[in-house]
Amino acid sequence: QLRLVESGGGLVQPGGSLRLSCAASGFPLDRYTIGWFRQAPGKEREGVSCISSSGGSTKYVDSVKGRFTISRDNAKNTVYLQMNSLKPDDTAVYYCAASPVLWCTWSSNSYNNWGQGTQVTVSS
Repeated sequence: QLRLVESGGGLVQPGGSLRLSCAASGFPLDRYTIGWFRQAPGKEREGVSCISSSGGSTKYVDSVKGRFTISRDNAKNTVYLQMNSLKPDDTAVYYCAASPVLWCTWSSNSYNNWGQGTQVTVSS
């Protein structure tokens, strides 16, 4: 059974850091492009970052550029999202998703496996 599990969310003060993990089971993650998406209350889901199956290409939404870094450890079948200098606007449920498309895309229709999400709350 193909499964993605996010972890690492929590409550952090503005300016703080968190590292989200997306662990895959049932399939080799290195065959998939992995995207991180987030959805805040009352807002549409948006793409935050993605990394191609080879790891050679990454993409970030403008609001997180310079603060978030996506990486993958294929040996651990895990993708990470390092989030620094967090802001209250980053508060959302964060989801990782896997796409068989070999390049980064923000199109959620391209992603056919989704995790259950992890809550990130940035507040003082």
